[in-house]
Amino acid sequence: MQKTQIKKMLSVPVCAVLIAAVALFTSGCNSTTPPETHSASESDTVISEFKFSVIDADGKTTDFTVTTDKKTVGEALQDEGLISGEEGQYGLYVKTVNGITLDYDKDGMYWAFYINDEMAPTGVDMTEIKPGEVYSFKAEK
Repeated sequence: MQKTQIKKMLSVPVCAVLIAAVALFTSGCNSTTPPETHSASESDTVISEFKFSVIDADGKTTDFTVTTDKKTVGEALQDEGLISGEEGQYGLYVKTVNGITLDYDKDGMYWAFYINDEMAPTGVDMTEIKPGEVYSFKAEK
């Protein structure tokens, strides 16, 4: 008789443990896990868009919207075929903009680089693209 009582007393905690294990197992199977988060890395491509204007020697303005994955204005404009020039000791010396070539030695004119209608403090190849800024080249004497 004593064995029967011990078996009955042990069966209650064993059943409780089994019920808890089943509850944990089934709740884990039915739970939804959040999607994996993705952090930006160097391999991710960042797309930028900016406004670009060309003011030629006659004062005619041609506007462009440039969409690029490049980091600098110079890289983006070269990639689009909008500027070209020669590498010098101070960076890219732009001679051709939108198919118009200016040569200071021949005609006394050059392409001046502007950011938001102010002369740029850096060369086009050193200027990082910033949202909302407008870049332009103006033919100047």
